[in-house]
Amino acid sequence: MRKLALSDEILMTIEKPARYIGGEVNAVMKEKEAVDIRFAMCFPDVYEIGMSHLGIQILYDMFNQREDIWCERVYSPWMDLHKVMKEKQIPLFTLESQEPVKNFDWLGITIQYEMCYTNILQILDLAQIPFEAVNRTKEHPFVIGGGPCAYNPEPLADYFDMFYIGEGETQYFRLMDLYKEWKVSGASREDFLKQAAQIPGIYVPSLYEVNYKEDGTINTMQPNCPEAPEKIKKQMVLDVTDTFYPEKPVVPYIKATQDRVVLEIQRGCIRGCRFCQAGMLYRPTRERDLEMLKKSAYAMLKNTGHEEISLSSLSSSDYSQLGELVNFLIDEFGSKNINISLPSLRIDAFSLDVMSKVQDIRKSSLTFAPEAGSQRLRDVINKGLTEEVILEGAGQAFEGGWSRVKLYFMLGLPTETEEDMKGIAWLAEKIAKRYYEVPKEQRHGKCQITVSTSFFVPKPFTPFQWAKMCTKEEFLHRAYVVNHEIKDQLNRKSIKYNWHEADVTVLEGILARGDRKVGAAIRRAYEKGCLYDSWNEFFHNDLWLEAFEECGLDIDFYTTRERALDEVFPWDFIDIGVSRAFLEREWKHAHEEKVTKNCRQGCSGCGAAVFGGGVCYEHQN
Repeated sequence: MRKLALSDEILMTIEKPARYIGGEVNAVMKEKEAVDIRFAMCFPDVYEIGMSHLGIQILYDMFNQREDIWCERVYSPWMDLHKVMKEKQIPLFTLESQEPVKNFDWLGITIQYEMCYTNILQILDLAQIPFEAVNRTKEHPFVIGGGPCAYNPEPLADYFDMFYIGEGETQYFRLMDLYKEWKVSGASREDFLKQAAQIPGIYVPSLYEVNYKEDGTINTMQPNCPEAPEKIKKQMVLDVTDTFYPEKPVVPYIKATQDRVVLEIQRGCIRGCRFCQAGMLYRPTRERDLEMLKKSAYAMLKNTGHEEISLSSLSSSDYSQLGELVNFLIDEFGSKNINISLPSLRIDAFSLDVMSKVQDIRKSSLTFAPEAGSQRLRDVINKGLTEEVILEGAGQAFEGGWSRVKLYFMLGLPTETEEDMKGIAWLAEKIAKRYYEVPKEQRHGKCQITVSTSFFVPKPFTPFQWAKMCTKEEFLHRAYVVNHEIKDQLNRKSIKYNWHEADVTVLEGILARGDRKVGAAIRRAYEKGCLYDSWNEFFHNDLWLEAFEECGLDIDFYTTRERALDEVFPWDFIDIGVSRAFLEREWKHAHEEKVTKNCRQGCSGCGAAVFGGGVCYEHQN
């Protein structure tokens, strides 16, 4: 029987001790003496968030299919346990074996959002692993990072031995096999890093030198040894049907953020919104086979006992067999009280018809994401939605029985004017007016429209990577304009308005486009007490500002400065398939208010066809 890493005394004093005891349904247990590699898979946020992440479940299942690897899980301890572990010098441990992470061969950290960066340092700190990779010895695990934020790894470069650029199903086993050979060879840690750097998709920061110009921008970034390639190429799974997918996902003891079976129906997106990083990173769009999804749904529901199945995708409406899949799920599981959720649907008759089959219309709300209030600005961001389509979709929804609508917008987008800001309120008013055009006897209660605005952050590998950001004050002014305009609307009582925190957005922008210099400020912020920055109650903007000042970093350099087209970005050494020339062309099209067609309407020459799969492959045949 496993011995828990925490005593009963400690477990009785902390919130939700089930976060740390492991032993969940479908957790994989192995004999550590029978494996060659022990891999600690980390999501640097609280257990409930990390347990909801599909990518971790996929890699956990994939690694554990090999008899010579035991993959275990570790999450960020909550604030109460963090304090206890620091005071009592309890090393961070995995859930499965309850053994210290520092004794493992690998620590793999998924980096899903910028606001978890101080949590990454918390993981290293509590694990008693040196922060800087240069200070680690053969006694320490290799620390590898992956996920969407690894596409600009530079702010975290000093803290990782390596990064995996791309989808983990492709090269991880090759890396593990190389590690097994190195482990018995007696070669140095540096020798292994140089060997690993020769595997496609593996970036080893210590093997590269960055030189800066006098103005603070990057002059060059070059390998410092022949083993390191000048460009790191993104790794992709072209056949997402015949690949790894967990049939027995781990079931948490306590309620997770997404307590359901997640069925990933496709990867990528055909739409090409100019602000959307995921839409560029995961090109080309690749669909999973319908029969594979049916089989997975059966297995996952049977092996978990969950009562809901969620269809996961960046744009579910674009999955070509969505109707057939939904009808199958309803026929097979509807009578067994299995709920079906469909996030990320577009506003059209087909999507509404699908949703009406799976949702309790009287209880549920519809989510639309126009992103911008005016048609001009929707053309700038290449949203591909007209006001006519939005109002038609809302009207059909109201006539179909819905009365609650959530609308998502962005403020601070490139070229935004006050007219665009006010357009958010005007569009909400038009949608509310459309509700009251439905005959009274056909309405279901009072109309409720919730308008939410986030603030725009330019992300790497998007056409807006050259854009400047607003200051905190400019963001708040924009929110004020929208709020004031909503209060002037005829149907204002039907409209509720929420907006995101401006100071958090500014920090996200610094970390998203930061260079290696930013890494020192991340460590300084952690040392000052910054942790769980994505949680409002723990975010300390004043401490971050102090950290940047003490490290001699100018916030405006990373945020409000518009980039020149020829500027060298910290992430330019990564090749995602989508070409810089295409992104530059889309940046110009944005200023010309030109709309680019989606990938199914025709190829726009983004460069992703180099992978030879998905919709790119369809166009070639």
